[in-house]
Amino acid sequence: MEHLPKGSKKLLNAWAFYDWANSVYTLTIASSIFPIFYSSLFLSELKTVQAFGFEFKNTALITFVTAFTFIVIAIMSPLLSGIADYVGNKKNFLKFFCYVGSLGCVGLYWFSVEPDKIYLSLLFYFMGLLGYWGSLVFYNSYLPDIAFKEQQDRISAKGFSMGYIGSVILLIINLSMVMFPQYFGFDIGDTKAEKDAASVEAMRVAFITVGIWWALFSQYTFWVLPKGASSEEKVTKDVIFNGFKELQQVWRQLKENLRLKRYLYAFFVFSMAVQTIMLVAVYFGEEEVNWADSDEKTLGLIISILVIQIVAILGAILTSRASEKFGNIKTLIAVNAIWMSLCIGAYFVTEPIHFYVTAGFVGLVMGGIQSLARSTYSKFLPKTEDTTSYFSFYDVAEKVGIVIGMIIYGTIDQVTGSMRNAIFFLFVFFLVGIFLLYRVPKHETNE
Repeated sequence: MEHLPKGSKKLLNAWAFYDWANSVYTLTIASSIFPIFYSSLFLSELKTVQAFGFEFKNTALITFVTAFTFIVIAIMSPLLSGIADYVGNKKNFLKFFCYVGSLGCVGLYWFSVEPDKIYLSLLFYFMGLLGYWGSLVFYNSYLPDIAFKEQQDRISAKGFSMGYIGSVILLIINLSMVMFPQYFGFDIGDTKAEKDAASVEAMRVAFITVGIWWALFSQYTFWVLPKGASSEEKVTKDVIFNGFKELQQVWRQLKENLRLKRYLYAFFVFSMAVQTIMLVAVYFGEEEVNWADSDEKTLGLIISILVIQIVAILGAILTSRASEKFGNIKTLIAVNAIWMSLCIGAYFVTEPIHFYVTAGFVGLVMGGIQSLARSTYSKFLPKTEDTTSYFSFYDVAEKVGIVIGMIIYGTIDQVTGSMRNAIFFLFVFFLVGIFLLYRVPKHETNE
């Protein structure tokens, strides 16, 4: 492929197309079909798994594995960023994590909680999560290389839109397979047990479609994107640890910027709760809601997922308009207050209708809080050319928050035997987040 000039339409579209390719992972694996599939593996009332020498509650195990993956990502991201900046050929790094992730998705076809298969199964789950987030390190780092500043907001939004459209298309196909397996060549037999088994098999095949979709559609991005910087420089100790040095430098600079520092404290706390909810919501709905039968549960969870995705778009628009009228911090305080109310309501959710309503409100505030949190951080940044280091710091803070949130949530779930009890700590985090947001100065202040 010939080298395209920076800012060219073809180059920008090829970059954005990777969102179309990889977003199917977050929607199908992380948010919808895998949680439903995972719960289907536990037919008895005693939902426990033997692993790593312990007996885990099923939802607690997957929570801990997710937390461990994010620990690896939080440590690895600065290392990879440092190498990408100095060694070059980011495309090879992007390809590597793409293929690791897609292979992990395909491997989930053989996922089992049997003692002799659980470790390989969790490895495939780990590979999918690691591949997705690892590839984003290099995907995002391409943006300033392929787009001029005035193009970056628009093409970034285009990537998000393409990712949403692509992931919804595949999700609808996968959900149709799960709900109507007979129309896709699966033998549903004559009994309900046989039909349920066919639906589970359809879920396994859905994981393969995600892996193939991700790897296949990424090829256009790989074909068009440039390799990156020259790879002539040797990998030295300084190169490897450059990312951590940049994070240390940002931390020192934060001491001179009171507003940004206080905002980061608040973000760290409320983001911890938001990301935890996003990662465990479907598991909560599967376990804590009184569904009439497995068919109603599967359909109900699917409807809830789609409601969250659709309402999130409206939520992002409303939050953006509210921030223009009332300011970012006041809007974030209001959104956190709504999250607090949702935590109280979620504790009492028992029936499907309660879960649908809660899902609608979650989508409303989920769609806005992430975009507003990032744009607020961007507005508070000092006037510097080195925005990459600041956003690297932001991303690592977010990942560390996810780790802490998931570990606390999983521990409460494991010890008490109910995910419902873990909602209390989420409520507290949003309350602390509001308090910290109130302490953010209105104007830039130095200590």
